[in-house]
Amino acid sequence: MTIRKTVLTLAALSLGIPCASAQEATTDRYMLEKSGSGFVRLDRQTGVVTLCMETDGTLTCRMAADERAAYDEDLARLEKRVEALERQITADTTTRSGELPSDAEIDRSIGIMERFMRAFFGLVQEFQGQEQENQQGNVPDRT
Repeated sequence: MTIRKTVLTLAALSLGIPCASAQEATTDRYMLEKSGSGFVRLDRQTGVVTLCMETDGTLTCRMAADERAAYDEDLARLEKRVEALERQITADTTTRSGELPSDAEIDRSIGIMERFMRAFFGLVQEFQGQEQENQQGNVPDRT
């Protein structure tokens, strides 16, 4: 059992996890098994398998080949998506830069603001009326 704790502590140190909580978190989340010249680490939360080798007292873990390929594919997909979004943003800003809104856009915006302000001030007047009624004592006795 002490060898297992030592291995778990080494794994936690190589991952940058503080030792105080490493044993608790690692024993629940990760499972290490001796395999040939190293260890196989299974992340129980994500299912990721990593191959770990002990060299000069340091445990170094690397993703398995199939997981690395999936990681690289996902990274390439995300890079393409970012590039497409950047092109879209660039295209949107170059077409609108220096242009003033049309009269129709201004009229529509003013209409929206006018409706908002009328509704807002209507509510303010309604609350002021209720406040005056409360101050004049016209509030019915609720006892």
